[in-house]
Amino acid sequence: MTASALYLVRHGAIVRSAVKTYIGQLDAPLSAEGVAQASVLRETLHPVHFARVISSDLERSTHTARIIAGAYANSIEMRPAFREISLGEWEGCTFRDIQQRFPAEYAARGRDIENWRPSGGESFADCRARVMDALRVILDGTQGNILLVAHAGVNRLILCEALSVPVARLHSIPQEYGCPNIIEFSGTRSTVKLLNFIPPTEQTIAELRLAPALPALLGEEGH
Repeated sequence: MTASALYLVRHGAIVRSAVKTYIGQLDAPLSAEGVAQASVLRETLHPVHFARVISSDLERSTHTARIIAGAYANSIEMRPAFREISLGEWEGCTFRDIQQRFPAEYAARGRDIENWRPSGGESFADCRARVMDALRVILDGTQGNILLVAHAGVNRLILCEALSVPVARLHSIPQEYGCPNIIEFSGTRSTVKLLNFIPPTEQTIAELRLAPALPALLGEEGH
């Protein structure tokens, strides 16, 4: 692996219903809040030079990546391999609906979150295999910093690998909308330098006077 650092970002907040729903690979657009989060990320990551900008090809990730990349949006590489986990026939259904219609399957997934898969969908083990295979190729073929905009499940699987956390515990890793993570690579070793960072808004920076701390948090990089 020759990449110096992977800047792993979860897409911004999406337009969603008030009822908790399985989204998976459905295309959900960014909300106004999500657009604002991506704009804050653009300013936060502006000092960093990226050798490559890569995104899941789902709209919520590509839109986030385009906002972050700004004038370099045309150079974004859209990769289906970094789509969110496929939930098959569960996509678009509410949690309560699945729990009531398929109680045995719902309970089975809870018992084995890593290997159980819904009809027509993936297990997290399946998702991990496609994501990590694609990421290894990218890391092996890249010198410099990489920006990857993906999804909560995908990011957690990559972070599980970097942190040596079992996939069964992936939901113990927080991933808020619009959060960047930084993973540094040295040979075959990886070190998580930043996890689930919530970039401060202009108002927060003014109130908490955090602006001088941002370069130190993210690592100073020249253009």
